[in-house]
Amino acid sequence: MTQSHTNAPTIRLLLVDDHDVVRQGLKMFLSLDESLEIVGEARNGAEAVTEAARLRPDVVIMDLMMPVLDGVQATRQIRAAQPEVEVLALTSALEEHKVNAAIQAGASGYLLKDASSDMLLTAIHHAARGEVYLHPEAAQRLVLDFRSPEMREHLTAREVLILQLMARGHSNRTIAGELSVGEPTVKTHVSRILGKLELESRTQAAVYALKAGIAKLE
Repeated sequence: MTQSHTNAPTIRLLLVDDHDVVRQGLKMFLSLDESLEIVGEARNGAEAVTEAARLRPDVVIMDLMMPVLDGVQATRQIRAAQPEVEVLALTSALEEHKVNAAIQAGASGYLLKDASSDMLLTAIHHAARGEVYLHPEAAQRLVLDFRSPEMREHLTAREVLILQLMARGHSNRTIAGELSVGEPTVKTHVSRILGKLELESRTQAAVYALKAGIAKLE
């Protein structure tokens, strides 16, 4: 059953796909959730970059295989210009290089188009909170394929714990609550973890944790 998110603020969505039928299908389904508002659509990556700058959505649902500018490049440009905008990659094919490229570009989630409706809604709400959400199959491929750099320093016990919580998709606020510390403290730890691992995003850190066996797929 679809969870109720009536108390949460409305999540503004930008739908990006070169197939009209896919966009219309997503629009019809997502419009049933009162916590979501579809503020715009785009047919290719170039339009996505323009519309994201104009509309400033909370989450962009991004197809990866598109003409003019593909979803990976569009994700990179949107995230560079608007770090506060989250991107959820939604694609029909599970190709390892595309999964990795999307994550490296800054996507906070990766979902296959055959995912269940509940999984899609969960991924959108996770992305809106700045949390990581990976399709189980994509996560498995990332664990096998992700090339993590050598660590410059060892992680402390507290940093390992925070990394595990990040890998489970917890936000800074949730982690702060679980560890009974302030959110700024968690933010500092996260920055330190990313620096030590020489990674750029929480999603990359989550993948690293899975790859290194620090966290497990549930």
